[in-house]
Amino acid sequence: MKKLNICLISLTVAPDSQDGSAKFIRGVFDYLNKQEHINVKLITAEWNKNLNLPNIIQFRVIKKSFLWIPQFVFNVIKYIKGKQFDIIHGNGPKGSLPLIFLGKRKNIVSTLHDLGPFETKFSLLPVEKYLFKQVAKKATILTTCSNSIRREIKSFLQKINISKIFNLYSAIEEKFKPYPEEAKKLKHKMKINGPVLLYIGRIALYKGVDDIITAYNIAKKKIPNLTLILGGKPDFYMEQIFQEWKRNYQDIFFPGFISEEDIPVYYSMGDIFITYSYAAEGFGLTPVEAIACGTPVICSSLPAFKEVLQDNAVFVPPKNPSLLAKEIINLINDEEKRSIMIKKAQQFIKRYTWDSVGKKLEEVYEKLLNS
Repeated sequence: MKKLNICLISLTVAPDSQDGSAKFIRGVFDYLNKQEHINVKLITAEWNKNLNLPNIIQFRVIKKSFLWIPQFVFNVIKYIKGKQFDIIHGNGPKGSLPLIFLGKRKNIVSTLHDLGPFETKFSLLPVEKYLFKQVAKKATILTTCSNSIRREIKSFLQKINISKIFNLYSAIEEKFKPYPEEAKKLKHKMKINGPVLLYIGRIALYKGVDDIITAYNIAKKKIPNLTLILGGKPDFYMEQIFQEWKRNYQDIFFPGFISEEDIPVYYSMGDIFITYSYAAEGFGLTPVEAIACGTPVICSSLPAFKEVLQDNAVFVPPKNPSLLAKEIINLINDEEKRSIMIKKAQQFIKRYTWDSVGKKLEEVYEKLLNS
């Protein structure tokens, strides 16, 4: 039987990058790479480290806003040209950008994780909305990570046929589980004695990290030994503000980039994990990872979060740090509630495995090949 040749294209991939989109495509690659009936290549850019894996091709690019575009597009098209791929799958609008220049093809899949260019004010250039629309138009099939985003894509792009959009959800790796002893050692190393609030993710404007800081400062008046850890690196727009935070908030930990090996330990150390975006969330990978590591979650009441987590988190309307602080105080002071939340969620999150998501993706590929 002839093997299926699949090419994945993504601007970022884990662990070179830690955003949800990068983790998603790495999970897809790892799943497909294990299937005996599939040959898979993943083309990406190199941002922080060389992954040095035979089926992942990394191209070096200029690491500044938009200057990566010509290098990335040229190298991807050059690599694909002359090769016979049954399916070409782009990850996100930027990862799918080279596919726009490939000419007429009927074997293109693109994953659109969220509606960032339409929902957030940091997308000042209309080119990002234009790119999103062109990618949606170019792809034969679109996939996304929640039914909420599937419906929103249809509402923003009314001409698109919703039957070509498939929801796959996302998934977490098996390494995300509680590490109580390692967490104790890390907490001791960081000289932390009280309860821990934790955020891990991109430091981007729409992530609401400024509201988390405000809520923490309010909650600390009631819980003096409370500690906040903000893990992750700032994007281009937040770099200056991030440096100001580091200077002004000496009691907050800013560990920066956290390695893939250490992330589950950080999750396990938290008493509460908080993610408080006000837009552009398609799934919410970090709160699911945190729950898997035994940490209860407070998050903003975005539709995707509520769909994915259901009643397994405390939801707070975005941009309301005073209400967020109230929920932090209540949950920190209610150990029984935290324990019940975690026990209940452990069974629930088993649906988000790469075996489940990968099989659904193969079904989508089969639909494309048979259409």
